[in-house]
Amino acid sequence: MEILDILIIGAGPIGLNCAIEAQKNNLSYLIIEKGTIVNSLYHYPLYMRFFSTAEKLEIDGTPFISPAPKPGRQEALEYYQGIARQKDLNIHLYEKVVKVFKIDDVFEIETTKGNYFAKNVVIATGFYDIPNLMNIPGENLPKVKHYYTEPYPYARQKVVIIGSSNSAVDAALETYRKGAEVTMIIRHSEISKSVKYWVKPDIENRISEGSITAHFNAEILEVKEQSVIFKDHDHQIHEIENDFVLAMTGYLPDFEFLRNSGIELNGDCLNPQYNMETMETNISNLYLAGVVCGGKDTHLWFIENSRVHAEMILNNIISKLENR
Repeated sequence: MEILDILIIGAGPIGLNCAIEAQKNNLSYLIIEKGTIVNSLYHYPLYMRFFSTAEKLEIDGTPFISPAPKPGRQEALEYYQGIARQKDLNIHLYEKVVKVFKIDDVFEIETTKGNYFAKNVVIATGFYDIPNLMNIPGENLPKVKHYYTEPYPYARQKVVIIGSSNSAVDAALETYRKGAEVTMIIRHSEISKSVKYWVKPDIENRISEGSITAHFNAEILEVKEQSVIFKDHDHQIHEIENDFVLAMTGYLPDFEFLRNSGIELNGDCLNPQYNMETMETNISNLYLAGVVCGGKDTHLWFIENSRVHAEMILNNIISKLENR
């Protein structure tokens, strides 16, 4: 029975960085990823551009060369997948981790393809796989999409977009420019302040001129086959014709998986318990890395400020090995 030094769950940028640190320190490791390398990035909108500049997305000191000030999705895929190839990282793709449990000092990791054993486990699963549901009637209709890829399917369609963050604003502008009739239903009183600074004036101007309709302080109540029902700022109920609903309401970590792994979740945001200096959870030798650390607060961690997690985790693991 092979017992790995480290098993890493998730082949996103931070999971890759953890593997690189393990490789540098001559520790046996394996990444298990349920999709492709940087799977979440692969499922981002096709024309998405990062808020961060290229150097803030770099891992392991490998230069991220981008001709544009803000790199896009395809450039990021080329960069991170290129690093995985160049480093010849040990990765199992299209294999999902089902359960992590500890027996004495060794973890057993059950996946859809087998079982593995490791002294340390790093969970770097991000948060992009579980939509933050609206929990309203009709949300399960085929016309409701929680992921937006590109604008072309929505040409000449009546599209309702829920939300006012970057993903909602990008979807609104792109679908509008491909001929959609766009209505935004926004719970708050204005476009989110976190929207990319070079995009925010664009959406505000389109709303001001009437090209995109926006209902602020509003709430969607029900989705029907050919319409949606929402409540406006005066609590008046409206029903409008509709072909598609793009529910850009955000995404959540897999809290059930974290709980089943023994990690304590605290407060309304279900913040996972971990040591901020070592990234070790309440379970000894079980670590968190990357955006999964934020619980429901998915705007807390990004690639640029969680890159350091890999080195923190490996330093702690190596320190424990040296003190045995």
